[in-house]
Amino acid sequence: MFKITEISGNIFTASEEFSLAHCVGADLKMAKGIAVEFVKRFGQKEQLMKQNVRKGGVAVLKDGYRFIYYLVTKDLSYQPTTYETMYSSLHAMRTHMLTNGVNKLAIPRIGCGVDKLNWTKVKSQIEEVFKNDSIEIVVYNYIQNKN
Repeated sequence: MFKITEISGNIFTASEEFSLAHCVGADLKMAKGIAVEFVKRFGQKEQLMKQNVRKGGVAVLKDGYRFIYYLVTKDLSYQPTTYETMYSSLHAMRTHMLTNGVNKLAIPRIGCGVDKLNWTKVKSQIEEVFKNDSIEIVVYNYIQNKN
């Protein structure tokens, strides 16, 4: 049964039983937003580039027992993401998840930071794409550290 839960916190504290996902441009610049942290933590930019994924697809890295999904939602990093490409990338990720037995996913509010999509609409797309699957998705609403 599909389940989506929103919590406050940092996605990088998610248990390693959860695969992770975020949005990128096909150019894989990853110089803004949460993408910067994904590059620092998981690197392998060359491996992602070799996959040559186009807008509407998903690039994938393996990290131990989990996968790191790079939803390619635009051609160039500075371009806006559209709801159509988000939907297409979500479907591409779903296909990979089902093929590889992934049933736990942690995400930020994808497409709603740098890309400025409406979270209610994106969440609705996620629910539509995964509604018939036994997948648990935890959405991490980032809380800035107050140090």
